Amino acid sequence: MKYGESLFDICYLTLAIACGILLLRKGRNKNEKRMGLAALILGCGDAFHLVPRVLNYFIETDFTAALGIGKLVTSITMTVFYVLLYSIWLGYYHRPEDRKLTLCLWALLAARVILCLFPQNGWLQNDNGMTWGIIRNIPFVLLGAAVAWLYYTARQETRRFRWVWLYIALSFLFYIPVAVGAGAVPMLGMLMLPKTICYILLLLAFHGAVTKDEIR
Repeated sequence: MKYGESLFDICYLTLAIACGILLLRKGRNKNEKRMGLAALILGCGDAFHLVPRVLNYFIETDFTAALGIGKLVTSITMTVFYVLLYSIWLGYYHRPEDRKLTLCLWALLAARVILCLFPQNGWLQNDNGMTWGIIRNIPFVLLGAAVAWLYYTARQETRRFRWVWLYIALSFLFYIPVAVGAGAVPMLGMLMLPKTICYILLLLAFHGAVTKDEIR
């Protein structure tokens, strides 16, 4: 298990970071460069958690604090990632900005970050407590649901991003049981694998939108 999971994690991080760099270089406008930035934030943010996780399999030392801090960093960068997805949606579908919606999404981001910084999360102890796992994820789930809905409403307008809403929805479907119940049922952590596959599919959609002719 440790070899398969470790190989998967390394391949995913390499793909995400390489994709981010490529899209930042190839992007022809601000919105396409946002896709590259989103991919880079996704990969670099997840690296803070996945690299210590891989090392923990092969090195005999205490990675408790590193794993916990890695989860904290990933929690914040993932929230930023979804706000970027909203900005990408605005640019890709040429939508006028709804200032109330924008403020609402930024408020959810701020609430998520603030909740993540509470000491009750026990990051240094790599605590998987259910109570704060639920509390800090409430604004995150609301943010993800809002962004998924936006992509759903525009799903018929392009072929490339037609299934982005589903990738987002499934990623949360796999993530929530892990965030809430992995402390009690460690095997739930395996759901992070299909969650990561959803992110890979999302990165491939970004790649197609930037490096290939637009298909509508």
